[in-house]
Amino acid sequence: MTIALSRGAVPVTAPRTSEFAERRTLRRLGLRKAIPGARLLGVALLLAAWAAGAHFGLLDTRKLSAPWTVVRTGWDLTLHGPLLDHLSVSLSRALLGLGLGVVIGTALALVAGLSRLGESLVDGPVQLKRAIPTLGLIPLLILSLGIGEQFKVVVITLAVVVNMYIQTHASLTTIDQKLVELSEVQGVSRATFIRRVVLPGSLPGFFLGLRLSVTAAWLTLIVVESVNATDGLGKMMSNAQNYGQADVILVGLAVYGIFGLLSDSAIRLLERRVLSWRRTIAG
Repeated sequence: MTIALSRGAVPVTAPRTSEFAERRTLRRLGLRKAIPGARLLGVALLLAAWAAGAHFGLLDTRKLSAPWTVVRTGWDLTLHGPLLDHLSVSLSRALLGLGLGVVIGTALALVAGLSRLGESLVDGPVQLKRAIPTLGLIPLLILSLGIGEQFKVVVITLAVVVNMYIQTHASLTTIDQKLVELSEVQGVSRATFIRRVVLPGSLPGFFLGLRLSVTAAWLTLIVVESVNATDGLGKMMSNAQNYGQADVILVGLAVYGIFGLLSDSAIRLLERRVLSWRRTIAG
């Protein structure tokens, strides 16, 4: 079959309908499959640089002890020192403050995210607290609560509440409008809509808030344990500062880092299992 375009034009043969165009190779734009333990590569490189600097004399070991010195000191403190006692006290404070903060922050987010009246009553004060640094409240809290355990737990709780509220409330109020309209068309009840659409849709924000809250709890713990505390990792590091023991300070920092990394990894694993239905670029 030929098609004449114009007078004097060369006839053009139309392509056969039975012929298929060559399939173009798809180019992968997303992330490749995650490698187990790959997140530790950066940590390993950092430790290697630290060890190399100490070995070749590039670092002043009086101010920044070598990694092997820190490991030896940590082992001695574990077997013959007060490290385990300080660690148990710090863990109890962090877990108690974290638990209270997660419960309170999530409850406030639900009240503000599911009701306009609740949002009017809750969102303003929480946003005001967000603008005030938690550590800036320490002098006022000391006047009110003293310097005992209650003061330390309250400071950690306040730091956690804001992180949980902000992320969970944001996820509750950013549910896709198409899902809302679809639920209205289907005639589902409000309770079913909240249980089947809103709450599952807010879980990514909840887990993000939980990860940030764990970090906030550990950071706040370091500060509150340096305020006239008698025990805890922060107190151990404060005493080491007074005596110029850089290796003991680094042991405390290593413990904070290890527990922070482990807790974050645990939350990531839980999130991956709970949100197995979600498909993202991260896999």
